[in-house]
Amino acid sequence: MELPDKETCYRALQSRDSRFDGLMYVGVKSTGIYCRTVCPARTAKYENCTFYGSAAAAQEAGYRPCLRCRPETAPELASWRGTSNTVSRALALIADGALDGADKSVDALAERLGIGERQLRRLFLQHLGASPIAVAQTRRVLFAKHLIHETQLPMTEVALAAGFNSLRRFNEVFQNLFRRPPSALRRRSSASRPSADAGIVLHICYRPPYDWESMLNFLRARAIPGVEMVENGCYRRTVEIGGSSGTIAVTHLPKRQSVSVAIQFPSVQSLPAIVTRVRRLFDVGADIETIGAHLSHDLLLAPWVATRPGLRAPGGWDGFELAVRAILGQQVSVAAARRLAGQLVALHGSPIQQGPGSYPELTHTFPTAERLAAAESIGLGMPSARLKALRALAVIVAEDPNLFRPFGTIEETIARLRAIPGIGEWTAQYIALRAIRETDAFPASDIGLLRGAAKVYGAPATPASLLHRAESWRPWRAYAAQHLWTANSAEIPILKEAR
Repeated sequence: MELPDKETCYRALQSRDSRFDGLMYVGVKSTGIYCRTVCPARTAKYENCTFYGSAAAAQEAGYRPCLRCRPETAPELASWRGTSNTVSRALALIADGALDGADKSVDALAERLGIGERQLRRLFLQHLGASPIAVAQTRRVLFAKHLIHETQLPMTEVALAAGFNSLRRFNEVFQNLFRRPPSALRRRSSASRPSADAGIVLHICYRPPYDWESMLNFLRARAIPGVEMVENGCYRRTVEIGGSSGTIAVTHLPKRQSVSVAIQFPSVQSLPAIVTRVRRLFDVGADIETIGAHLSHDLLLAPWVATRPGLRAPGGWDGFELAVRAILGQQVSVAAARRLAGQLVALHGSPIQQGPGSYPELTHTFPTAERLAAAESIGLGMPSARLKALRALAVIVAEDPNLFRPFGTIEETIARLRAIPGIGEWTAQYIALRAIRETDAFPASDIGLLRGAAKVYGAPATPASLLHRAESWRPWRAYAAQHLWTANSAEIPILKEAR
């Protein structure tokens, strides 16, 4: 993101303008602290302020995070998307741990993205004002600080969960950065921590608006029996990572502009992966105002955007699970695909242990690629071509667990997916949209999109005509698709000016 001039940034700081929260940070020279634009502390003098486009840039410049406004809780906005898809893909890989560990390097990350190391560093400095390593280090520190403030985890487990190799290194980083040990931060917030009975409860902020009703309706219609459920405004599901299993429950806290996720899982080292998947599934990182403003340039689509201003593009919990759903959904209804997925889980999913606070409806985890690849028979009553496609997918993913992670351009992503037997253009685009989070993916032949487009534009649409119109929606075609899907089952909106 290219920041406005300093005078504009300072006015946003003076007014505590929430529109800039997560989009810029201010480093205060007189204190050595960096803050969000909504920080309640007294506004620093103009000459003492330096503005940065990311927390990593401020931290790399030598500033330490503010203990009042807590930069780790700011909305993590994907404001660079649309200007550099390479950066957004790199950040997704960093969130998955691509730079965590002694054997990980920026060079290997750049290779996975199909560019050179120097070019990747240049893009990060241009769009984030910090190097890839600085971004990864800042994420670790801020995640650890988040856990310290909001959980009762022992410091050893906080260090492990945040990706620190040792408690000693963890203590050194916090002493150098905050000039106090990690335990001092916890004492400041001990009164507000949730009880241990609720598991690990974390709050993930977003930038409003957020159409929670539409998100839950989408997930409810596709909830796999035994794995997921939507009830009383809450989404619950089973989770399996690294051979361990547990559950999560996600609710909406509109007054706090956040979602709350309660995690019951035996391994704290899986916490970053779980939080990353929640962010991806609920699309909390979308800069929804920017996206809506861009799509509203289409005057016929604009009323629908105005009707659902906080509409997000739901992600997928797991790439393999989402791809299996897509194959099951080929040429059948959403309800039929859901039933098939439930049968697949009953046949090949792993049962989970029921304990205090568990839900009897959540009985299994979704089958892994390794489990399906090793099965003698998939056992579903469906066309042999789709059964072969499921088998081929399972074998390929078992051999390449990184298949559904960002790699190269969207065209390269689609080509890589289409190389899998049984996956055509529609399936590849749908997987790219929901599993890989390609903001410009667009399954133009989808019957729901075509029906939605016909309602929006008042005339029948073909895949070719829809693709032509979608050119003006780039690089946010995935969000336009979500509006069209919603329009397919909604009433035609009437603009106030037209009444």
